[in-house]
Amino acid sequence: MQSPAAAEIAEVSVRIVRYSVDGVHCYGELEASGAEIARCEGDPFSGMRPTGEVDKAGDVTILSPLDRPRVFGFAYNYVSHIDETDREVPEVPVLFMKPSTAVIGPGESIVYPADGELVHFEGELVVVIGKEARGVKASEAHEYILGYTCGNDVSDRVIQRRESAFGTLLIGKGQDTFAPLGPVIATDLDPSRLSLTTRVNGTVKQSASTADLLLTVPEIISYLSRYLTLLPGDAIMTGTPSGVGPIRPGDEVEIEIEGIGVLRNPVVAEGN
Repeated sequence: MQSPAAAEIAEVSVRIVRYSVDGVHCYGELEASGAEIARCEGDPFSGMRPTGEVDKAGDVTILSPLDRPRVFGFAYNYVSHIDETDREVPEVPVLFMKPSTAVIGPGESIVYPADGELVHFEGELVVVIGKEARGVKASEAHEYILGYTCGNDVSDRVIQRRESAFGTLLIGKGQDTFAPLGPVIATDLDPSRLSLTTRVNGTVKQSASTADLLLTVPEIISYLSRYLTLLPGDAIMTGTPSGVGPIRPGDEVEIEIEGIGVLRNPVVAEGN
């Protein structure tokens, strides 16, 4: 029987998956049927080499496609989200970072904090950097992209607003489990017009296209790399469209992006 996470990975030409089997963590390429994974040595950044072994997708645990990455986030990068928050279009990109400990994979639980009052989901396209990048032109950005995955920028709005009032932002975005990623890294996608859908308990909450991004993926990479060095395995959350809303323990959140698949995570109360 195929695992839910493996069954919900979309059809793309190259689907890199990180998974655990028999206590071993490895990368592989998910075959077209989604039923089998060609196991590889190495990783997508230093080079993947097929071992000749094939694992049944139903017999493995799909992990976050990135192991403890740096996570960069772009806020207010869809006009629709700016409108729903009653803000002006920012004069410069609004950025934040999430600690690597915030990252979880498909099927893992988003932990609702014991003192949480208002925690939101945010479905986002995530760019995975493939090689070191500094001072990259937008026209050359594609050369530094390994691929794309789904992300959920989970946010504690009460803490976020308190922090933002003093010009900071860390705990509101960076708590453990607040950065689900997955299920695969899709390497052959055009990020300019991908459909993005977020569902909570099966009900559609967000439905948009990446065509509505204010800063496009190439512009995002060019802007970041102008000021800092991007590293292989960095994850860039590109922003969320309108429709963000609350989650509670017992909910199940799905982020689906065309060409990538479905990232599904339950929400549990802290301590459970």
